[in-house]
Amino acid sequence: MSDTVLWHNARCSKSRQAKALLEEEGVDLEVREYLKEPPTRAELEALVDALGLDEVRQVVRTGEDAYAQLGLAEADDDELLDAMVDNPILLERPILVRGDRAVVGRPPEDVRRLL
Repeated sequence: MSDTVLWHNARCSKSRQAKALLEEEGVDLEVREYLKEPPTRAELEALVDALGLDEVRQVVRTGEDAYAQLGLAEADDDELLDAMVDNPILLERPILVRGDRAVVGRPPEDVRRLL
Protein backbone atom coordinates (compact mmCIF):
# COMPACT_ATOMS: atom_id res chain seq x y z
CA MET A 1 0.00 0.00 0.00
CA SER A 2 1.33 3.41 -0.97
CA ASP A 3 1.73 6.32 1.45
CA THR A 4 0.43 8.53 -1.38
CA VAL A 5 -3.33 8.51 -1.87
CA LEU A 6 -5.38 10.44 -4.40
CA TRP A 7 -8.96 11.04 -3.23
CA HIS A 8 -10.51 10.83 -6.67
CA ASN A 9 -13.82 11.23 -8.46
CA ALA A 10 -13.53 9.82 -11.97
CA ARG A 11 -16.43 12.00 -13.17
CA CYS A 12 -14.54 15.19 -12.28
CA SER A 13 -12.26 16.62 -14.98
CA LYS A 14 -9.92 18.26 -12.43
CA SER A 15 -9.58 14.96 -10.61
CA ARG A 16 -8.83 13.11 -13.85
CA GLN A 17 -6.25 15.75 -14.77
CA ALA A 18 -4.52 15.44 -11.39
CA LYS A 19 -4.46 11.63 -11.68
CA ALA A 20 -2.97 11.84 -15.18
CA LEU A 21 -0.34 14.32 -14.00
CA LEU A 22 0.68 12.05 -11.12
CA GLU A 23 0.84 9.03 -13.43
CA GLU A 24 3.02 11.00 -15.89
CA GLU A 25 5.35 11.85 -12.98
CA GLY A 26 5.58 8.14 -12.15
CA VAL A 27 4.16 8.58 -8.66
CA ASP A 28 3.33 5.31 -6.88
CA LEU A 29 -0.12 6.05 -5.57
CA GLU A 30 -3.30 4.50 -4.33
CA VAL A 31 -6.50 5.87 -5.88
CA ARG A 32 -9.34 6.27 -3.40
CA GLU A 33 -12.67 6.63 -5.18
CA TYR A 34 -14.30 8.26 -2.18
CA LEU A 35 -17.80 8.20 -3.67
CA LYS A 36 -17.62 4.40 -3.90
CA GLU A 37 -15.74 4.05 -0.61
CA PRO A 38 -17.05 6.92 1.54
CA PRO A 39 -14.73 8.24 4.24
CA THR A 40 -15.42 7.88 7.93
CA ARG A 41 -15.63 10.90 10.16
CA ALA A 42 -12.20 10.05 11.60
CA GLU A 43 -10.74 9.92 8.07
CA LEU A 44 -12.27 13.31 7.26
CA GLU A 45 -10.92 14.81 10.49
CA ALA A 46 -7.44 13.47 9.66
CA LEU A 47 -7.78 14.85 6.13
CA VAL A 48 -8.69 18.33 7.40
CA ASP A 49 -5.66 18.20 9.73
CA ALA A 50 -3.35 17.03 6.91
CA LEU A 51 -4.61 19.91 4.76
CA GLY A 52 -3.83 22.34 7.60
CA LEU A 53 -7.27 23.94 7.39
CA ASP A 54 -8.77 26.24 9.99
CA GLU A 55 -12.34 25.39 9.03
CA VAL A 56 -13.94 22.28 7.54
CA ARG A 57 -15.92 24.50 5.14
CA GLN A 58 -12.65 25.16 3.26
CA VAL A 59 -12.86 21.62 1.84
CA VAL A 60 -16.63 21.54 1.26
CA ARG A 61 -18.08 21.93 -2.22
CA THR A 62 -20.56 24.68 -1.38
CA GLY A 63 -21.91 24.71 -4.95
CA GLU A 64 -23.22 21.14 -4.75
CA ASP A 65 -27.02 20.73 -4.69
CA ALA A 66 -26.71 18.68 -1.48
CA TYR A 67 -25.12 21.69 0.27
CA ALA A 68 -28.20 23.83 -0.31
CA GLN A 69 -30.68 20.99 0.17
CA LEU A 70 -29.20 20.18 3.58
CA GLY A 71 -29.14 23.85 4.64
CA LEU A 72 -25.44 23.81 5.43
CA ALA A 73 -24.75 27.52 4.95
CA GLU A 74 -24.80 28.10 8.72
CA ALA A 75 -23.48 24.67 9.73
CA ASP A 76 -20.54 24.35 12.11
CA ASP A 77 -17.56 22.05 11.58
CA ASP A 78 -19.23 19.09 13.34
CA GLU A 79 -22.36 19.39 11.21
CA LEU A 80 -20.29 19.70 8.03
CA LEU A 81 -18.26 16.59 8.88
CA ASP A 82 -21.45 14.62 9.55
CA ALA A 83 -22.92 15.85 6.25
CA MET A 84 -19.79 14.80 4.33
CA VAL A 85 -19.89 11.31 5.86
CA ASP A 86 -23.46 10.91 4.61
CA ASN A 87 -22.89 12.84 1.35
CA PRO A 88 -19.26 12.43 0.24
CA ILE A 89 -20.04 14.40 -2.94
CA LEU A 90 -19.63 17.46 -0.69
CA LEU A 91 -15.89 16.83 -0.34
CA GLU A 92 -13.67 18.98 -2.55
CA ARG A 93 -11.66 17.08 -5.11
CA PRO A 94 -9.13 15.96 -5.99
CA ILE A 95 -7.07 15.71 -2.80
CA LEU A 96 -3.60 14.23 -2.71
CA VAL A 97 -2.44 12.84 0.63
CA ARG A 98 1.20 11.98 1.16
CA GLY A 99 2.15 10.85 4.63
CA ASP A 100 0.73 13.37 7.09
CA ARG A 101 0.31 16.18 4.54
CA ALA A 102 -2.35 16.83 1.93
CA VAL A 103 -3.23 19.31 -0.79
CA VAL A 104 -6.36 20.05 -2.80
CA GLY A 105 -5.61 19.72 -6.51
CA ARG A 106 -7.36 22.89 -7.64
CA PRO A 107 -5.85 23.60 -10.04
CA PRO A 108 -4.65 20.02 -10.69
CA GLU A 109 -1.01 21.18 -10.85
CA ASP A 110 -1.18 21.97 -7.12
CA VAL A 111 -0.68 18.26 -6.41
CA ARG A 112 2.97 18.78 -7.38
CA ARG A 113 3.48 20.63 -4.08
CA LEU A 114 3.66 17.23 -2.34
CA LEU A 115 6.00 15.55 -4.81
